[in-house]
Amino acid sequence: MNIPADLKYTKDHEWVRVEGDKVVVGITDFAQGELGDIVFLEIETEGEELAKEEVFGTVEAVKTVSDLFMPVSGTVEAFNTELEDAPELVNKDPYGKGWMIKIAMSAPSELDDLLSEDEYKDLVEG
Repeated sequence: MNIPADLKYTKDHEWVRVEGDKVVVGITDFAQGELGDIVFLEIETEGEELAKEEVFGTVEAVKTVSDLFMPVSGTVEAFNTELEDAPELVNKDPYGKGWMIKIAMSAPSELDDLLSEDEYKDLVEG
């Protein structure tokens, strides 16, 4: 299982890469593995300001549909449109081409509440 050290994580299995006052968000390698083959993403919150832990979209796999949660409060500035035609990128490259949204943070201090690599590893290995 791949858990990059330079990212932060949520208990809901989203990853966060900080880029200045913005963050890039996707789901972890663990999450995509648990979901199985991802066939569709519905993210219609671009341009909206959402609070931490609000739903920003859903991911649909062959077996299930799961909500996607905001790791920090802010405005959803961009959606990875490549995922519209190729949702399997989330399975193949969850930390690269499989990114989902970019957020302009409204409360950067919320990053302090996210999990480190080791904390996330403890969570998933239970």
